[in-house]
Amino acid sequence: MTGTLLAGEIRVGDEVELLPSGRQARVRGVQTHGRKGESATAGQRVAVNLQGVEHGEVARGDIVVPRGVYRTTRAVDARLDYLPSAPKELRHRATLRLHSATYEVPAQVILLDRDLLPPGESAFVQLRLKSPVLLLPGDPFVLRSYSPAATVGGGRVLDPMPPRHRRRSAEALELLGALGGGSDTEKVRELVAGSLLSGVALEEIAVRSGVAAKRCDAALAALLSAGEVVQAVREPRIFLSRTSFGALKELLLGEVEGYLRDNTLKDGIGKEELKTRLPRRSDPRFFGPLLQALEREGKVVVDRELVKLPGRKGAATVDQAGFQARIETALTRGGAEPPTVKELCEALRCGEKDLLEHLAVLVRGGRAKKVKGDLFYAPEPLAALREQLVALLREKGEITPPEFREITGLSRKFMIPLLEYFDQEKVTIRVGDKRVLRKG
Repeated sequence: MTGTLLAGEIRVGDEVELLPSGRQARVRGVQTHGRKGESATAGQRVAVNLQGVEHGEVARGDIVVPRGVYRTTRAVDARLDYLPSAPKELRHRATLRLHSATYEVPAQVILLDRDLLPPGESAFVQLRLKSPVLLLPGDPFVLRSYSPAATVGGGRVLDPMPPRHRRRSAEALELLGALGGGSDTEKVRELVAGSLLSGVALEEIAVRSGVAAKRCDAALAALLSAGEVVQAVREPRIFLSRTSFGALKELLLGEVEGYLRDNTLKDGIGKEELKTRLPRRSDPRFFGPLLQALEREGKVVVDRELVKLPGRKGAATVDQAGFQARIETALTRGGAEPPTVKELCEALRCGEKDLLEHLAVLVRGGRAKKVKGDLFYAPEPLAALREQLVALLREKGEITPPEFREITGLSRKFMIPLLEYFDQEKVTIRVGDKRVLRKG
């Protein structure tokens, strides 16, 4: 493969890829001016022997780049200079031919701040390309019309990986203005701000701005120090503007408040449930830093897996308190064999979801004990069964399920869940088909 080395250096042994195809290869040999060597530098005409790519897999216009560094694109933002000699006004969404390096590709011209561009004027545009190409910030291009075939304009790439912009968006035009002539800090600030709630990684900032990674680092350090941006993810480094970070905090706080407003019996919302309520375009890894910030500001309280509002406790109304008292009464009357959830629903004439919510409140308050999914006990009968079991084990040393059933008179429906519950509560330990008292 032959061509001109546009930038950097290429050496024997380098891992490379061909763009736009993405085929990967290793540099087996390098020649400059017909002489073999170990490397070549920018500006030299070079012949490269690539291992891992067949001759027929290389097309005219392919570019050799370091592996994993560059990406092709099907859209670029640019400032277009429309020539005075152009035969007519350029309409929004007109299709022209883009020429850059060895590329020639149809490009739809999206005028971002107007509907028509007269000859002799300039405008910010997004060029949407029919096929993927490799273009970088600052790369020059020429636009030619189809009929008649003539050069009608040109310019330089400002952003090689742009999002789709809302036309006449002040934010998009400010970003392109900064990319066209701003300082490193201005370019980085506008790229972070333009990412809105999605955030932007350091590598993407460098690729889209054309600012070298070290200079991006310096600009970000200044913006972080000034409080204009927030590093939301440590690795890879992803940044949000302070405005976007604040908007996400308010969104999460609103979700907590709304959930507790709709679930008056709950103390808080589960962390995993709350995490799912981040906007889809936001990285889930933002959740931890956002929650920590809300907690530092005293707007929420994180209690293990629950996110609560300060001073908030699930409060039952008079009717709810009465209903909970009826549940307690039913459990207490049931004693060692209380009604199951299904039986409670039938007796109290309520739905299972409502019943389970009230049972959860009773469990949190120590007014009921959950033995298994559909079986709850009043505390006193359960404590009595525990004392009976402990006394039996201290006397006999071990006990089998049939022996426990015979002594307590419990049916298997209650006996097995209770033995498993006492295992979980570390009262007993199962050894084969027997239970023994757990030491300590």
